Amino acid sequence: MATLTRQVTADNFLEVANLPEYADRSIELVEGELCEMPVTNNDHSEIESRLSTLIGYYVMLHKLGRTYSGNAGVIVERNPDGRDTVRGLDFVFLSAEKAPRRLPPGLIEIAPDLVIEVISPSNTADDTRLKVRQLLQAGCAQVWIVYPKLREVDVHSSDGIKTYGESDTLAAPDILPGFEIAVADIFPA
Repeated sequence: MATLTRQVTADNFLEVANLPEYADRSIELVEGELCEMPVTNNDHSEIESRLSTLIGYYVMLHKLGRTYSGNAGVIVERNPDGRDTVRGLDFVFLSAEKAPRRLPPGLIEIAPDLVIEVISPSNTADDTRLKVRQLLQAGCAQVWIVYPKLREVDVHSSDGIKTYGESDTLAAPDILPGFEIAVADIFPA
């Protein structure tokens, strides 16, 4: 791997991520450090696909905004010392108010209204907590953390955390008016 002679920031992250040594890998920038993201398993991918399809179609049908999935690159922190954070997120929703038209190519620099992350075996509790904290501090209204093994969803907001099980229904009326999904429908049978 080539040695980087300059600091990686949010501004040059895509340039670095597209270098040949990262061609077959997904990376994030966490507080100025490059971190590799492993390939997801099929449970993760199926859950992400279900949520992306259901929420994405609802958002499109009701013209509520824009959705992004598949490690959407979002700048969640810019630090004066250059230790920026760019996260690859499973699912991102931006309201029509925040993104009235197509965003330019590149990283998303707007705080999402909703982020959904599906936990994989490689995720650590420390990094998940850090990611949630960074997203909420950046102005994200809600972060849904989906736990496939537990078949539960933790909903994080400025009001705290609430856990939903398979017998519950998820809704975010202030973010996605009228949208509801049974937690059981998120998980493959």
